[in-house]
Amino acid sequence: MPKTKTDAALAAAERAHEGDPERADLLRRTRQFKASWIELAEALTESRRRGDFRRWGYDSFEDYTRRELFLRQETVDKLTGSFLFLKKRAPEVLARDGLSRTIPSYQVVDFLRRAETESDAPESTVEQIRKRVLEDGAGLPSVVREFRDSVFPVDPGQKKERELSALLNVAKRLRELLDETDVVPHKLGSEVGKTLDRLLEMLRSAGERAA
Repeated sequence: MPKTKTDAALAAAERAHEGDPERADLLRRTRQFKASWIELAEALTESRRRGDFRRWGYDSFEDYTRRELFLRQETVDKLTGSFLFLKKRAPEVLARDGLSRTIPSYQVVDFLRRAETESDAPESTVEQIRKRVLEDGAGLPSVVREFRDSVFPVDPGQKKERELSALLNVAKRLRELLDETDVVPHKLGSEVGKTLDRLLEMLRSAGERAA
């Protein structure tokens, strides 16, 4: 039984298009892609190459994947990009069964792909990432934590701007919740509210200076 509305819609579409094997197969693979992303990525890549979306009544491949498969464009790009990257740079990974040898997630393969093709990182660093992803089976969080700053350094100004924006949003929301709740004692809420007001004033001033 489908577990979510999206899964139910995909299952219904799969049944509705069972007379079109390629279309039904893409729907099936979309439902299963979290467990087997390579199969879906390969099918998407081939379907885009053939232009199947046209005979299925869609104006573009992006329109098809969004409306019928419920996949975001970013997800599709990472899936197909990661598959093509492995096919070209590490085809042996595509032959793994996922049991005796781990298949890295498409997200962490995408990080490796961008490190190799879009960054100015030293070759030695890229090789370390390649080993961590393809040989050690490291997950995205640990790879990002270990290599992001050296491979995709963030401009200090942009980092400060993002942190200011995040803090401002959190402080504003907390201030609103204090005004709405009866859980926090009035005296304590008043004291915290005044502190938040000062923090909000400081953050807004800092944001204006940085603009």
